[in-house]
Amino acid sequence: MANNFKVGMISLGCPKNQVDGEMMLDKLNKNGFQIVQNIEDADVMVINTCGFIESAKTEAIETILEVAEYKNAGLISAIVVTGCLAERYQDEILQEMPEVDAVIGIGADADIVKTCQKALVGVKTSNYPDKCYLPLDDERMVSTPSHWAYLKISDGCDNRCSYCAIPSIRGKYRERSMESILSEARQLAEMGVKELILIAQDTTKYGIIEYGEYKLASLLKELCKIDGIEWIRLFYCYPDKVTDELIDVIAEEEKVCSYIDIPLQHCNADILKAMNRSGDYNSLKSLLNKMKSKIPDLSLRTTFMVGFPGESEEQFEELCKFVKDIEFDKMGCFTFSPEEDTSAFDFDCQIDENIKQKRFEVLMDIQYSITEKANKGRIGHVYKVIIDEKDGDNYIGRSYLDSPEIDCSIVFKSDTELAVGSFVNVKITDYNGYDLVGERV
Repeated sequence: MANNFKVGMISLGCPKNQVDGEMMLDKLNKNGFQIVQNIEDADVMVINTCGFIESAKTEAIETILEVAEYKNAGLISAIVVTGCLAERYQDEILQEMPEVDAVIGIGADADIVKTCQKALVGVKTSNYPDKCYLPLDDERMVSTPSHWAYLKISDGCDNRCSYCAIPSIRGKYRERSMESILSEARQLAEMGVKELILIAQDTTKYGIIEYGEYKLASLLKELCKIDGIEWIRLFYCYPDKVTDELIDVIAEEEKVCSYIDIPLQHCNADILKAMNRSGDYNSLKSLLNKMKSKIPDLSLRTTFMVGFPGESEEQFEELCKFVKDIEFDKMGCFTFSPEEDTSAFDFDCQIDENIKQKRFEVLMDIQYSITEKANKGRIGHVYKVIIDEKDGDNYIGRSYLDSPEIDCSIVFKSDTELAVGSFVNVKITDYNGYDLVGERV
């Protein structure tokens, strides 16, 4: 049905959720909705929520309430809530927030057009079909800058980490065929995308359903053959599925960035076992050292959780020692959040919030010192840099060391005008906190 309605979207949470939002935007655009950026310009606002941990839920609820103020003021007509919070709490959202017109689970993303149309004529909707109906390989309206894009290769998760609600929210692990992924990558390259960031709930598991074996390494080799793509970056890799073949491909393929995001969560054997994860200090150190030795100048990103139930001071100190020992290039940290529908929610020996926060601060201080040392060591080095934006007289870009939106930047000046999305060589002259400062050479 053709219409002149305007729709806006706020997409919260992870890049995987962002890709889901891009698929919904494409459907809305192709069915006559005009996509707008500002809330006050919209007739209907779609809020694509995250519901992973308490802070994400809080952000989602605050966003819904903020948009509701626009509706109460008569500036917009309807509010549609989708994404992980909608999947997790379903009709509770409609009951608690009467301003919301529709709440749909992730399995109803493909019905976003009908949902918005109903909302605009005052029909309340709640719809939660099976999660398997979430589209994996639909057309997208890419919302990232034109020179880089996320490429989702699978969804859902079967790992069942004891603290994580993702399996109950996103459903069982599912994956795309290699040809489907390569076809989308070729389309992105034709659109001018130069950097692909591979994402999934568990990227390293790719291939196990379609081909009966891990095929991420093979997928990377095929992606490298696509003209126009210059950088390929890996996110959400599980340590127990990082194969020697994958390490070799990262080391040998020029287009695959010497960069890997490998969330470890902890290094203590007992804590990892309680998390329903594998590994210990020595096995994880051995894997990371092997990767460092085989992949020249590897940029390692990880995430740790502090304050998991029962985490003793000694176990936390072991984690601190591990971080100092490995010297990660990038490290995120979050405090344990007890989530309903996870086994860790009911674990004994829950940690006091003040202790969690103190451990968070200690670990991040350790990482800052590591980053400062690394940044000092990069002064004088020349890096190939992709330009992300221009800010006044400064250009802001990244080397292979950094992923967009989540990592650091390189700030530099140029005597000549440069295009966003182009590559230049930059010599590092200084650093400012986490960011590097340089000059074009």
